[in-house]
Amino acid sequence: MAREHPGGIVDLSVGTPVDSVPSVVQSALAACTDTPGYPATYGTAALRAAAASWMSRRLGVVADPSAVLPAIGAKELVAWLPTLLGLGAGDVVGFPALAYPTYQVGALLAGATPMVLDATVAAGPSRVAMLWVNSPANPTGRVLPPDHLRKMVDWARERGTVLVSDECYIEFGWDDEKPPFSLLHPSICGSSHSGLLAVHSLSKRSNLAGYRAGFVTGDPGLVAQLLEVRKHAGMIVPAPVQAAMTAAFDDDAHVVEQRGRYLARRAVLRPALEAAGFTIEHSEAGLYLWATRDEDCWTTVEWLAKRGILVAPGSFYGAAGARHVRVGLTASDERVATAADRLTS
Repeated sequence: MAREHPGGIVDLSVGTPVDSVPSVVQSALAACTDTPGYPATYGTAALRAAAASWMSRRLGVVADPSAVLPAIGAKELVAWLPTLLGLGAGDVVGFPALAYPTYQVGALLAGATPMVLDATVAAGPSRVAMLWVNSPANPTGRVLPPDHLRKMVDWARERGTVLVSDECYIEFGWDDEKPPFSLLHPSICGSSHSGLLAVHSLSKRSNLAGYRAGFVTGDPGLVAQLLEVRKHAGMIVPAPVQAAMTAAFDDDAHVVEQRGRYLARRAVLRPALEAAGFTIEHSEAGLYLWATRDEDCWTTVEWLAKRGILVAPGSFYGAAGARHVRVGLTASDERVATAADRLTS
């Protein structure tokens, strides 16, 4: 229906970046095309140092470069992490009620039991082997306060649960230029990263979704375990991509520019949705607006489709999203302006 609109579709559903890859990253990739040998699963020393430096500089996290492991995009890591950690039958993998669907898929791939779980409450007799936390959250844009994160760390450590934080949207907090807290910040977890992992991606912050570039860091023992399995599983980031990642983490200017683009699009789209009768909930960070008209999400999807606007139904992210839709900011300025016009006309 949305594709049939005479003015063309405005696709605000998937969230794929549309802006150019930063020139500093393109140059680094082009300079590393003659790489006939196998790349290191562990990543180059320069890449691991750049990622650790970025975490220190931007997130206030003391990261050990030896505990940084590059990944073929965050999605691959999320999907295979329970398997790489050796989880299986009898293990529970917990995740939020509103969450990226791949958390559940990863548990199922490992043969573990997926469970919607709030880490501040007991999960019953089942062993919770691993628990996902996502702040800033996809799809809601919710940012968990430091006290909540500290409670999650305490809860997980008391039970021997591996706590994994998906921080792929951490550069894009809208109410404060300073990024939200990482799970690995010393004020959250103390001086140790024991039992903790954090997942990061360059897809959104640097427009590198097409490069498949991310990394995981945290507990050195857990990272070493992941490395040993990945050496044999062939999950290796290509050498040119590793060079591009290094350049991306060494440069903050392009992230500031990209944040400005998304902030400007948000300033156009949010008031237009509100003028059309939507309520925006959470959405303090990340690349989406979590919107509701207090009706079934598919009714809202249809209402927007008639106006040539495509969004993601909230039910894709869990039953708790049945009356919401996720509206992406990842469209060109022209398409965002077009959506705003259609919402307010």
